[in-house]
Amino acid sequence: MSKQTIKNILYVENGIGYGGAIICLRHLVRHLDRSRFNPLVVTGRTGTHYREIAQEADWYCIADRHIDVIALRRKLAQISWLSRIPGLNTVLNQVLARADDAFNFLPFFLRLLWTAWRCKVDLIHANNEPLCNRAALLVGKLLRIPTVCHVRGDQNGSRLMRWAFSLPDHFISVSHWVAKSMQANAQVPVDKISVIYDGIALEKLDLNADGTEFRKQHNITPDAFAVGLVGLLIPWKGQELFLDAAKLLSNKIPGLKMIIVGGTPDDCVAYEAKLRQQIIDEQLQDIVSFTGHVAKMETVYNGLDVVVSASTSPEPLGTVVIESMAMGRPLIGPDHGGAAEMMAHNQTGLLFSPKDAVALANQIERFYREPELRARLGQNARDHALATFSVETHTNKIQALYDSLLT
Repeated sequence: MSKQTIKNILYVENGIGYGGAIICLRHLVRHLDRSRFNPLVVTGRTGTHYREIAQEADWYCIADRHIDVIALRRKLAQISWLSRIPGLNTVLNQVLARADDAFNFLPFFLRLLWTAWRCKVDLIHANNEPLCNRAALLVGKLLRIPTVCHVRGDQNGSRLMRWAFSLPDHFISVSHWVAKSMQANAQVPVDKISVIYDGIALEKLDLNADGTEFRKQHNITPDAFAVGLVGLLIPWKGQELFLDAAKLLSNKIPGLKMIIVGGTPDDCVAYEAKLRQQIIDEQLQDIVSFTGHVAKMETVYNGLDVVVSASTSPEPLGTVVIESMAMGRPLIGPDHGGAAEMMAHNQTGLLFSPKDAVALANQIERFYREPELRARLGQNARDHALATFSVETHTNKIQALYDSLLT
């Protein structure tokens, strides 16, 4: 294939923080066939981990937030007297929405349009839901190039959301559960959806990573029973539920350590403060600790006795589920969304009733009392992950989709 036929693929990442979505995007970019596709990546945020993308592809940071509308809305909601004046909250929210358009959306859209035109982009791949990536999808419309949208969550929203779902030429759904949600709630035709599971570079996972390093760093003694909830500190990730389970187990499991693993997005600093206050109020300081963002996750997985996913809203297909299964770790997840699709109860992990702290605590206690169950389910999980989540399979399916849209 001659150099002239190489297609420029522009990836646009507008997630809330550095989490599973962009990690999976980086796996994809690393494994693209460079004789056929040239990746360019635009992110709305910057930072150490985002800047690393420049080592893997042409990377551009185009700020998508000049004023923090979400924080302003939160502050307005705390002013009680505003609700006493009929219609005032509605007017203020409309003002904020227009400010978001003028100061956040429009500058990002114009710079993205210029970047896509200047770089002669052949296809745009939006790495998040259509609504937060509507700028990228509109750029595709204006330049008359195909657009693909990666959908990773449930679809319940406004008329504006349904309009945004009319923009992409094709969708990549990370699970069958998400695909069904798109069909039911956003009226997306089935022939416009490809279900492609997220892929991870299984060959690069350090299966023998030293978990004792992680335990020492966070003062977890060798005889402690360490349970970790892994994920960004976002309310729907279930950290509050995790703390409720910690309270229930505090007198049942000797040496229990409940570890909250993950960074805090700027929008959720107040949420982290709330969690820390809950720990103090319930006297869980000796049991619960925070790690912040951890770059080498293999040490975390191997340092934990049990990995937990506790999302209170159905999660499409969490990276935590994929990685912990690939590492062969005992895994507990909620019986909904992508976790329920990927995990077979009592075979590759344990499922619990969503939003039920008692059910979560019971499954943690079960793993504690049955070490042979932990070993068996962990091995089963690894076998399943190796067969299902290969990044090569993921990349090949997406490249085939690009071919179909570019011919």
